[in-house]
Amino acid sequence: MNEIELRTLVEAAWADRSLVEQEDVRNAVAEVMSRLDRGTLRVAQPEPNGEWTVNEWVKQAVLLNFPIQTMETVEVGPFEFHDKMPLKRGYAEAGVRVVPHAVVRYGAHVAPDCILMPSYVNLGAYVGERTMVDTWATVGSCAQIGADVHLSGGVGIGGVLEPLQAAPVIVEDGAFIGSRCIVVEGVRVGKEAVLGANVVLTASTPIVDVRGETPIETRGAVPPRAVVIPGTRPKVFHAGTYQVPCALIIGERKESTDRKTSLNDALRQHDVAV
Repeated sequence: MNEIELRTLVEAAWADRSLVEQEDVRNAVAEVMSRLDRGTLRVAQPEPNGEWTVNEWVKQAVLLNFPIQTMETVEVGPFEFHDKMPLKRGYAEAGVRVVPHAVVRYGAHVAPDCILMPSYVNLGAYVGERTMVDTWATVGSCAQIGADVHLSGGVGIGGVLEPLQAAPVIVEDGAFIGSRCIVVEGVRVGKEAVLGANVVLTASTPIVDVRGETPIETRGAVPPRAVVIPGTRPKVFHAGTYQVPCALIIGERKESTDRKTSLNDALRQHDVAV
């Protein structure tokens, strides 16, 4: 089936769930999952103008796949799993290094030359070439991670399926996400941006650019090459004034530094921990 045929069947079944019992719909959903796994179809893809297009119908297919599948027990040595989704296979052929106990569910794409330390990648996600998913990092459902990204230890990239949200988290090429960062609710991290340790970004987190004389506040997106650290600022409540979290843009990665070096140096030159 071509993409138009797949989309037509998926959208019809999303509007009328009884259609999930039909063979052509089940075949369409299975084909979407297969293409997601191979990386030939994505929940969201970049456009030439730098914007991203979210394929809502692909997310719908991922959700429709759950009632189609049945629970199965999978045994891996002494470990036992009981789930509806199989695990991804074929890492050697894909050119991916997978360190025990990294887990990727079927329907997530991991591109060649990636390294997965003990970590978790959920279905519908896309992980670009040469990206490192470090120890105990998690990549949520349908998240889009670019090429040459480093997700440091304990990073949490949010998913979009539970609870259902409109846009996936997007981390663009070359970004560095520091230890224990949390990025959720469709936040977009721009190309080659650097997040220092413990930055938390939600859709409502204020992102304050403090590089100039006057702070500039935005939400939902980190600009390309921005260097970001966690911060707080006062907020008045009925019970008093308290410090609430925000993120501070304190600098920009320099063109003069090597990419790999600048991931650490961009933070250290501002006396910020990686």
